[in-house]
Amino acid sequence: MNVNQSVPPVPSFGQPQPVYPGYHQSSYGGQSGSTAPTIPYGAYNGPVPGYQQTPPQGMSRAPPSSGAPPASTAQAPCGQAAYGQFGQGDVQNGPSSTVQMQRLPGSQPFGSPLAPVGNQPAVLQPYGPPPTSAQVTAQLSGMQISGAVAPAPPSSGLGYGPPTSLASASGSFPNSASGGPRLPSMTGPLLPGQSFGGPSVSQPNHVSSPPPQALPPGTQMTGPLGPLPPMHSPQQPGYQPQQNGSFGPARGPQPNYGSPYPAAPTFGSQSGPQPLPPKRLDPDAIPSPQLSELPPQQKTRHRIDPDAIPSPIQVIEDDRNNRGTEPFVTGVRGQVPPLVTTNFLVKDQGNASPRYIRCTSYNIPCTSDMAKQAQVPLAAVIKPLARLPPEEASPYVVDHGESGPLRCNRCKAYMCPFMQFIEGGRRFQCCFCSCINDVPPQYFQHLDHTGKRVDAYDRPELSLGSYEFLATVDYCKNNKFPSPPAFIFMIDVSYNAIRTGLVRLLCEELKSLLDFLPREGGAEESAIRVGFVTYNKVLHFYNVKSSLAQPQMMVVSDVADMFVPLLDGFLVNVNESRAVITSLLDQIPEMFADTRETETVFVPVIQAGMEALKAAECAGKLFLFHTSLPIAEAPGKLKNRDDRKLINTDKEKTLFQPQTGAYQTLAKECVAQGCCVDLFLFPNQYVDVATLSVVPQLTGGSVYKYACFQVENDQERFLSDLRRDVQKVVGFDAVMRVRTSTGIRAVDFFGAFYMSNTTDVELAGLDGDKTVTVEFKHDDRLNEESGALLQCALLYTSCAGQRRLRIHNLALNCCTQLADLYRNCETDTLINYMAKFAYRGVLNSPVKAVRDTLITQCAQILACYRKNCASPSSAGQLILPECMKLLPVYLNCVLKSDVLQPGAEITTDDRAYVRQLVTSMDVAETNVFFYPRLLPLTKSPIESTTEPPAVRASEERLSNGDMYLLENGLNLFLWVGASVQQGVVQSLFSVSSFSQITSGLSVLPVLDNPLSKKVRGLIDSLRAQRSRYMKLIVVKQEDKLEMLFKHFLVEDKSLSGGASYVDFLCHMHKEIRQLLS
Repeated sequence: MNVNQSVPPVPSFGQPQPVYPGYHQSSYGGQSGSTAPTIPYGAYNGPVPGYQQTPPQGMSRAPPSSGAPPASTAQAPCGQAAYGQFGQGDVQNGPSSTVQMQRLPGSQPFGSPLAPVGNQPAVLQPYGPPPTSAQVTAQLSGMQISGAVAPAPPSSGLGYGPPTSLASASGSFPNSASGGPRLPSMTGPLLPGQSFGGPSVSQPNHVSSPPPQALPPGTQMTGPLGPLPPMHSPQQPGYQPQQNGSFGPARGPQPNYGSPYPAAPTFGSQSGPQPLPPKRLDPDAIPSPQLSELPPQQKTRHRIDPDAIPSPIQVIEDDRNNRGTEPFVTGVRGQVPPLVTTNFLVKDQGNASPRYIRCTSYNIPCTSDMAKQAQVPLAAVIKPLARLPPEEASPYVVDHGESGPLRCNRCKAYMCPFMQFIEGGRRFQCCFCSCINDVPPQYFQHLDHTGKRVDAYDRPELSLGSYEFLATVDYCKNNKFPSPPAFIFMIDVSYNAIRTGLVRLLCEELKSLLDFLPREGGAEESAIRVGFVTYNKVLHFYNVKSSLAQPQMMVVSDVADMFVPLLDGFLVNVNESRAVITSLLDQIPEMFADTRETETVFVPVIQAGMEALKAAECAGKLFLFHTSLPIAEAPGKLKNRDDRKLINTDKEKTLFQPQTGAYQTLAKECVAQGCCVDLFLFPNQYVDVATLSVVPQLTGGSVYKYACFQVENDQERFLSDLRRDVQKVVGFDAVMRVRTSTGIRAVDFFGAFYMSNTTDVELAGLDGDKTVTVEFKHDDRLNEESGALLQCALLYTSCAGQRRLRIHNLALNCCTQLADLYRNCETDTLINYMAKFAYRGVLNSPVKAVRDTLITQCAQILACYRKNCASPSSAGQLILPECMKLLPVYLNCVLKSDVLQPGAEITTDDRAYVRQLVTSMDVAETNVFFYPRLLPLTKSPIESTTEPPAVRASEERLSNGDMYLLENGLNLFLWVGASVQQGVVQSLFSVSSFSQITSGLSVLPVLDNPLSKKVRGLIDSLRAQRSRYMKLIVVKQEDKLEMLFKHFLVEDKSLSGGASYVDFLCHMHKEIRQLLS
């Protein structure tokens, strides 16, 4: 990342690129307190060193204790977070006490101007062993982002698009054309009235930077900084730049230091000797990831302005502005769709909507050699039953009668817009395998002068990318049409479930919820039948036949040999048996009110549900409500094997693997029967989620987890999830196959499903939230002219019992130039694939090996671009492809996630839960899960109805006079700064001061004022966008819950040792340089 490069004349990319205005401030002196931390380069993945903090004068902050707080204080109250509570010592990821940066006159201000540097209070902290001058020299020179020669503010960051005011598009940090101001000799004392500036007073959290070792006066920095252009004349107005790249007065001698301001090398003013000639760059000078392996003097950090590195917020904003206004028309092959964060309309004109299929690249290499060289995974994230916005039409249903859908005789691909009709329309050539097929007489139609059928636009399968066929009896099990599916509710009535009030709450809710079972189109009532089972150590089946006055209970205590004691009256139509069902739901909480039974079974419960579906000859779904580890004597009995000592050892993978094979065997039987399992867990302690989630995972079901469930705190979240889960449209007894045109084939699959062979993805159930991720590899050479085709075909039973085929088609471009590949990638989809690849990897490999694999692959992708596509430039520059410039920041978020790098407070169950959750997430969900949204609440006008613009997920973006909402799809926090105006506190919380706000509050009071309405409305709209209910947690600044909140500020260094974004970018740069050298 070179700040000393002259401007290369050649653009780094073969096309003009948008300018990202957010990147072009190298020193944003005007922005209050948002300076970047200059904490030492702490290493990537290493432990966090203990910092000693002294708050600057004038800051309202309680002095931190010297050690980490006891776990109990750092922990969130039970049940407050969806997963994980995080504690921390005194580390703050805030801005450091670097000098306030002042711009030269003429450079544009950023935000409101700050007070002059001289008025800032001085803050100095002792810090560890200082580095030697040689070390400082080596590191600065090796990195070439030293800031030792300060350029004009860079226009667009590190190789991301053309700089605004400079005749270059290389995207490195260029020098200004006129030659920017250069470093004077910094050996003199401070001018009168000047002092070393601390952080701005509005900024409460900071980590102080270490005083590096001083250089003796007159020492020169050697190294590859290149010959220096002539210095500015002394008459030049404004401050000269300092050694950290910011503008402002030079820093003079400090108390306790016997020399000029440390690490301010004299680059030789006019009078000094000239610097040595450049020498070869040394990538080893950049600190490497493991902090513990480094000598102490190597742990310095390079001063990089966080505003000069790619911002996810800026990229999202630009895409919304550029692509959110026009509909995305799918008629053109290989178009990259707008980002998942952009709201756009889709017009299907022959390719499937990106809501159904997103690819890592829309232009794939013609040869496997080229694919190997680039290392970009070729994958598609497919969401076959995705829900569409109301303004887009659902796929048309085509009925070909008894003959069924038309297919290729050889490869069995379904008729689609890419099939070529020949011989006047009497035959067609398959676009997947080139086989020539006869057109049946009833399907025949003449061709127009272009060779297209004249009825092409009247037939969805000839003009659209997505459509459905009604399946014939040949597509059904045992060659007979299926019965409508059934739902069975299986309720744990052990002591824990009764004591928490769960059973009463659930039974009360089911009375009304059963009116909202999914139904087809305009059907008056749902065709789905329902049944009820309760269990602890034994199972209780209920006969709720409509002719009965009262429900009848039958107990099965032989759980080792499970059978269903009744057929008639177990699965019933809700409307016919409503009175009996209501009576049963009233009686269940009373029947077990005095239970003392604490033990539960698990496998026999699912077996019972599956057997009931088998006896009724239908597919269906089991809703299982379970509270504890199944330790009762029965098949699938588990023991507590939770062992935190295994973390970071080779045996860590066992924590993610099921304890026993019984669960996989059971799952396989469930899939064969079309029995999908949704599991609602309410644990107070370890329940072995890794094992219990196997059946939901392999049957296409979902797992919901409510730790330490309390009715008053968690009922809204649980009931909201339950309502959505019961009401959502599901395809049952499904099989999915992905076909490709010659040259590539599907080789690997990720998601919640079962596979008994290498091609068919089997799903007992599939809903509109689940995705299947498919990886492709070359098996032959591709052709640029014909491109590559994918066809996803899903055979399933609808909620009404209709057998259907849903088809999605997508055509991609093929390229012989690597630049075309890199120009058409989709980073969000790439991260979705890489996260799933890594999360599956932890089942078989040590977590560290999985992390290293990800880093290596990312470095190879970027090094290949640098070597083959970027214009020649110094190795000190980090150059990233325009559409992959967020790959490092997003990848770092994956590496720091709880599965790959757990903090001390995250439980084994939480990690297993998140691991299986991510496996079937779509691209929009992984995007916000790994890089949460942080929305300031008081910046936008109160009357504005639009969502406030997000800010970057870093502590230095928080202002203590504001409030922020943070969401990641599972968690929702409202962070309240300590200096928020009293009127705002009153309007939102109905209390008179900050100190009276209840920390951990999960419901905002309903108040009749514009701010309260706006914030509650925003929270509702965020929840509506996500597939799971996000419970609100109010976090006060400086409160113990703040540790939990800070865990989601992913651009900062994490407590579990994860690197900050800046550090990781430096590390990636080093890895790339090593690959290139």
